[in-house]
Amino acid sequence: MAALGREAGEDLRAAGVGPVRAGEAPKDIKVPTYTHGQSSPSLGDAKLRKPLVIEIIEKKFEYLSKEKTLNIYGTVTFGTTAGISGILANFIFRHCFKVKFDTLKTYASLTTLPFLSTIVSYKLLVTDALYSGKISQENCVLRSSLIGIVCGILYPTALAFSKNGRLAVKYHTVPLPPKGRVLLYWLLLCQTEIKAMMLPLILQTAFGIFLGLQHYAMFESTLEKTVHED
Repeated sequence: MAALGREAGEDLRAAGVGPVRAGEAPKDIKVPTYTHGQSSPSLGDAKLRKPLVIEIIEKKFEYLSKEKTLNIYGTVTFGTTAGISGILANFIFRHCFKVKFDTLKTYASLTTLPFLSTIVSYKLLVTDALYSGKISQENCVLRSSLIGIVCGILYPTALAFSKNGRLAVKYHTVPLPPKGRVLLYWLLLCQTEIKAMMLPLILQTAFGIFLGLQHYAMFESTLEKTVHED
């Protein structure tokens, strides 16, 4: 046993490892130390990463604010043109039916209802669907143009026709139509003046196509920039 101990001690000394005494640390074991004020690599990376994250978030907010401004401005303008179409339709049918009563009431409803219906329809059918990624560029343009035709022309025209026709019957401003032929009689009465609605029809359709294309392009540009920076 003593021989084995001496041989082990000689092997350790040959390998360069001395005996470890009480209270001493082994000389070959290196303990990493950090001086005061020296930060670890992970903390330094976090400090460098933080400004980049803040910059990306700020740019995202900037892109979203620009898109939101375009969305609000375009939708309000779209609704305003629908309200103007309602005013024109009300003027035409009041002239056809020779109605001179409830002027403020009819003009207020013919301006407000097409305006609100256009804004709500555009938000539900175009804006929300675009943000969810469920429609293509062709569908976006098609929906926008159909909203311009339906909410900006057909709805205010039918509303003005109905309201002023009832006032004509109530105040007897035009001869009463025969029973069962009310709609045909009134259409024949207004067939010349109603052709003036072709101009707002063309304008609403063109503006709907333009707004759909612009809104989709802005959405795609914002999405590409956001993904590229991420």
